[in-house]
Amino acid sequence: MPPTTPYAGKFSPCAPYGNNNNNHHHPAPHSPYRNGTAPEPAKENVYSGAYACAENPYDVPQPHAAYRSSSVSSVTAREHHYNGARAVSENPYSSPQPHSPRQHSTSCPGRAYRHTTTTSSSSGGSEQSSRNNSVAAKGRRYGHGVTASYGEMCYHDNSLVSASLEALIQHLVPTVDYYPDRSYVFTFLLSSRLFLHPYELMTRVCHLCVEQQRSGDALLDKIRFREVAPKLVQLLTEWTETFPYDFRDERMMRCLNDMTQHVARGDEYSWRAMQQMTQRLIKRLSALGQYEEAVSALSAVAMERPASLKGKQAAGQRSDVMSACDDPFVLAQQLTHIELDRLSFIGPEEFIQTFAMKDPLENHKGFFRKRKTSNLEAYINWFNRLSYLVATEICMPVKKKHRARIIEFFIDVAQECFNIGNFNSLMAIITGMNMSPVARLRKTWSKVNTDKFEILEHQMDPSSNFTNYRTALRGATQRSETAHSSQEKIVIPFFSLLIKDIYFLNEGCASKLTNGHINFEKLWELAKQVSEFLVWRQVICPFDRDRRILQYLVTTPVFTEDELHLASYESEGPENNMEKDSRRSLRSSLRS
Repeated sequence: MPPTTPYAGKFSPCAPYGNNNNNHHHPAPHSPYRNGTAPEPAKENVYSGAYACAENPYDVPQPHAAYRSSSVSSVTAREHHYNGARAVSENPYSSPQPHSPRQHSTSCPGRAYRHTTTTSSSSGGSEQSSRNNSVAAKGRRYGHGVTASYGEMCYHDNSLVSASLEALIQHLVPTVDYYPDRSYVFTFLLSSRLFLHPYELMTRVCHLCVEQQRSGDALLDKIRFREVAPKLVQLLTEWTETFPYDFRDERMMRCLNDMTQHVARGDEYSWRAMQQMTQRLIKRLSALGQYEEAVSALSAVAMERPASLKGKQAAGQRSDVMSACDDPFVLAQQLTHIELDRLSFIGPEEFIQTFAMKDPLENHKGFFRKRKTSNLEAYINWFNRLSYLVATEICMPVKKKHRARIIEFFIDVAQECFNIGNFNSLMAIITGMNMSPVARLRKTWSKVNTDKFEILEHQMDPSSNFTNYRTALRGATQRSETAHSSQEKIVIPFFSLLIKDIYFLNEGCASKLTNGHINFEKLWELAKQVSEFLVWRQVICPFDRDRRILQYLVTTPVFTEDELHLASYESEGPENNMEKDSRRSLRSSLRS
């Protein structure tokens, strides 16, 4: 029975490949994907490059211990909020289930709502103003839980379940004696973009924070603002550290600079903290710009199509993957480097912005100067590139025994990715090996020992909504939580499925209830999934970088889909008239 977790059935390490090849004669592998159910790479935007820092990211040495010889421990440098209260890179959730922002407070949940009446009346919301006049909480029992309403906010078992948008914004605003729970801050900053632009939210929060301190006495106002300034700085610090890409919008930066000047008039300590926060933000945005330029440059190199890719006859002029690295374990390590590098530049808001409202935001051209989900898309393109690279490496060799050796090599690489916890590279390799130009090479597959491959396919079987994979992912997550080394912390999910899960969670639940309230239970669930991703992406890869291997993986040109089919037909001839017609058409179009 194949194992269902990476720990019950961990594979033994694979030996490096040499020139000796002991091929085993087995029947062609049976795959659950071969009938056309495999997830296929996108046909356009086949691939992009990988993260580069400065001139080349792979020239930058990083202190890593040898994984095979000793356990690895790495100290991750974490920047803290200016008050030193929390590490920025921590998971916003302190426990597996999301909690009410007031759950850990000793005061009533309605306490923080005390300002809403004056705020809504000043903003002209007559309907909300009349509702906010109710100070006493109304409680009702449903089953074993208690549902209570405080003004425009509804709680169930002390957990926020719904509220009006105005009340949620007000709940985010700090006061002298109140600061919102960090899980609430993360959840609302993440999902508020479903309802309003980040710039609009920031403008309203800063305005409310300032207006709430006004009393008509200039001296008293200055004293009151000085008391609340540290908490406002803390809120803006959490925003800039967790969602820095929001500040690529020039209006967001202007608003931040305006608040810096306002804080400077009241509290020198908070002003210095704001300056430090802004410097960290600019540094992060600069690194993002360098990364995106490097991805673009590496993609351009990979898109150059040398003569060796024009046909099988010139295949001998092109080095293959085993000439760059003949050790499956080392290649799996380098793939993990690329995966973690790219994951680290995906902003959590990109998951929400893939399906955020579009029409009201299209007028803000400055915000869309760069695509809102460009880093997420680049990561998906990397998955596609790796799949096509695997297929290209298999279809390129002229001799059948060489193709079989490449297939067995990639099976072992996939096995090592599984052991590491790199499920995205694992799935990309399986997808590449199940593309039709590779799957049809029956004579080549007959020379391959497919036992390990069938176990890996079983682990990533898409049936029952990827049940086996989800079990393995839970096992990897548990291992990460109790890890004794950096290597054990690695969890790289099958990314396309993660996006699909978040998409269907958004589509399957209404964002607003019939009474006009925001469905905050849905926002908790969205934040829970995204916060888990944040934990995975902060892991520092413990393996040594091999610049030559990394360069090969991200810049070596690969076949297009048509070129793959033609190379496959030239490796093993057409088996029927349809394939003969296809080969004839491909030869005419590709060699004209």
